[in-house]
Amino acid sequence: MNFQNRLPVSLLFLFILSAVLISPAMSQESGSVLVLEISGAITPVTDDIVADAISIAEAEGHQALIITLNTPGGGLDETLRITEMIPQTSVPVIGYVYPEGTQAWSAGTLILISTDVAAMAPFTVIGSAQPVSMTPSGSEPVTDTKIVNALVERATENARMHGRNETAAREFITENLNLNAQTALDYEVIEYVAPSMEDLLVQVNGLDVKGSTLQTAGSDIVYYEAPIRLAFMNIISNPVVSSLLLLLGVYAVIFGISNPGFGAEIFGVVAIVMALIGTGFDVNIGAVFLILVGVALLALELQSPGIGVFGIAGMVCIVAGSILLAPTEFPRNYSPAEFQRTVVVTVVVPTILVGLFLLFAMYKVLEVRKRKPQFGGLLGETAVVHKPISPEQAGYVIHRGEYWKARSPEALEKGEKVVILEKDGVMLTVERLRSEAGQAGKE
Repeated sequence: MNFQNRLPVSLLFLFILSAVLISPAMSQESGSVLVLEISGAITPVTDDIVADAISIAEAEGHQALIITLNTPGGGLDETLRITEMIPQTSVPVIGYVYPEGTQAWSAGTLILISTDVAAMAPFTVIGSAQPVSMTPSGSEPVTDTKIVNALVERATENARMHGRNETAAREFITENLNLNAQTALDYEVIEYVAPSMEDLLVQVNGLDVKGSTLQTAGSDIVYYEAPIRLAFMNIISNPVVSSLLLLLGVYAVIFGISNPGFGAEIFGVVAIVMALIGTGFDVNIGAVFLILVGVALLALELQSPGIGVFGIAGMVCIVAGSILLAPTEFPRNYSPAEFQRTVVVTVVVPTILVGLFLLFAMYKVLEVRKRKPQFGGLLGETAVVHKPISPEQAGYVIHRGEYWKARSPEALEKGEKVVILEKDGVMLTVERLRSEAGQAGKE
């Protein structure tokens, strides 16, 4: 009887003990982290994507937001806005240069040292944050102390905020310093080196960030997916894509003006609008003016007779405008010179190729304009009988790939060569070629 009375008490004790032992493990496995992947250039829409990811992390209660960085750099204004968002959110933000073998240069480095927790995968590189400007002969570092000192102070303050190496933060800009993952860890630029996302979550588990303790070991990894609007904007805001859209739109407008009725001009206007939206409407006005003048000159060349001067001048304007329009100037873009040169080549080369094609087409048009009328030019030339001809019934001959109806005072068989004597509308009068006639006589 006593045993029966003690059984429920024993079961209750075991239940409480199990709950106490199991709850820590459950707390470690509960929760999730949101992962935002930044791959490619930092564009005018990147800061909107980061803001959206932060709002989702806050609304859905994720333990942390992990921003993976694999970028050559990008827009400075967008980069500064991103670094301002990080301390304003209550969600811990972890910067992670990932995957192995990638890099987070210039703007990516500034974002990394501004995050609450900084990590890198093995064999990754950060640095090259010195601003450069493109010149006709290549690239030159920006030495304006007003610009450089402002960037240096902002970077060192962000490093100081998180207890990181301020000297390295300064030299990223002033000395173009580059560091691999292990060196960055040794120099206290970052806190962790992790080969995988799961390993990173285990390493930061138990870390106190922004007043909360991370329990990330075994947490669910949720990858951020941009809404359709931002995903589309992310595509067209790529410097290469937006520039090519603008050029495609320009040439479509030219084609539409010269060949009305196909709707190419409408497509061109849409492409131009998308390109301007993609660049945030922050375009070089002089470059746009040059391109518009070039379009007008090409349209004038195509619509009225000339000697090609308008066409050549139009192509010069479009090429010059394209070079000026390529988004490479500091401080709008904050990218290594190699990336800027890639953008220039991607934008300018198609323009030159299309320009050469248009010049060739205008040359052919000019040839046609100068060519004398061909009426009567058929006389004396040779043709080949395609359908037998007799004095009573006309047949057909082939002259330079064209079929002509023909008559002859003599019978001619298929394959015989003939000389064109007269042209009466679409009817030719022919006779057997003399060499052919001589050979037939001998036979």
